[in-house]
Amino acid sequence: MALPAPQTMFEDLAVGMSASITRTMTDADIRSFAAATGDTNPIHLDEDFARGSIFKTRIAHGMLTASHISSVFATRLPGAGCIYVSQEFKFKAPVRLGDDVTARVEVTGFVPEKKFVIFKTQCLVGEKVVVEGEAVLKVPSRA
Repeated sequence: MALPAPQTMFEDLAVGMSASITRTMTDADIRSFAAATGDTNPIHLDEDFARGSIFKTRIAHGMLTASHISSVFATRLPGAGCIYVSQEFKFKAPVRLGDDVTARVEVTGFVPEKKFVIFKTQCLVGEKVVVEGEAVLKVPSRA
């Protein structure tokens, strides 16, 4: 049985707190995401098709890459019990098979009356930002 995710309460969060995870983008991840979502765009699944694109090779779904941010929220910061309220993304660069993707979140602000926390969100390959955005989460409170 998996251990429960950590849980950071609203009152324990501070601007500047951050967390991240790194995962390697695999063919299995891309194919599973395509199967789960129905997004079978050949740019993700067909090397021959992708060779003729501006990328010259298959790329991961942008939303697959961005979904790693959710994993940080659920398992690192703030952890168990947090609820997504909103998320905006800007897709800056492609992610290719074999790329190590680091998803990072950082606390940037609060809406205390609603127990909302605002986060800067990013996915990086090396030092290159491939996805950036902002998220708002409702975080459990002691109150």
